[in-house]
Amino acid sequence: MSAPKIRLGINIDHVATLRNARGGVLPDPLRAAHLAAEAGADNITAHLREDRRHIRDDDIARLVAELDSPLNMEMAATEEMTAIALEAKPHAACLVPERREERTTEGGLDVLSQEATLAPVVAALGDAGIRVSLFIGAERPQIAAAARLSAPAIEIHTGGWCDAVTEGRDKDAEREWQAIADGARYADSLGLEVHAGHGLDYDTAKKISTLPEIVELNIGHFLIGEAVFIGLAEAIRRMRAAMDKGREAVRLREGDSVA
Repeated sequence: MSAPKIRLGINIDHVATLRNARGGVLPDPLRAAHLAAEAGADNITAHLREDRRHIRDDDIARLVAELDSPLNMEMAATEEMTAIALEAKPHAACLVPERREERTTEGGLDVLSQEATLAPVVAALGDAGIRVSLFIGAERPQIAAAARLSAPAIEIHTGGWCDAVTEGRDKDAEREWQAIADGARYADSLGLEVHAGHGLDYDTAKKISTLPEIVELNIGHFLIGEAVFIGLAEAIRRMRAAMDKGREAVRLREGDSVA
């Protein structure tokens, strides 16, 4: 298939984490969002958690009111978060699993066992004009369940693959990579738009950009860490360049196959 342009979504949660560690208003997640957009981000992601550990309600309100780029609101599929999303009306909402005890999202949403619970949330958000994605593992049954819910998009959890790559567990990394590649192809065949995210760095973002079915990457923690050393704008530009190199490899490969 012809590889479409791959979008870059920047998660600004951990700018808010730094702010909340000391209190006050700095560093400001909204300023980070504006900088990200100027540096090449296609959209901004913010996760409003139940315990408000980083992004707060007023952050969502300011992002919606003042940001020109599309806002992707990550959220649990609860009545509270659904009501907030329906009032704020972000461009998109990504439904994610959430446990108060976890440091970060630990795995994909179990759509298969929660279809009845998720169906009204997906429908309500969709009826409000909010584009819904489901953050799931690359397993085919989960992808098929997402398609049954008529969610327009999924986001494949890449954490297991990224961890295996970082830790040098080559066999595990290859197994996880093959699952992601297969899941992306399967989701695309069902008419789902395919996104990916969690744990990506320059190298893994470049590689996953070689999968033509994936049209968006959402990246946060790594880039905020890089920003400490080289600045947020430069980190995003380097990420954008890595993704573009991966996509260019697809185009070259397709050109060779046509020739």
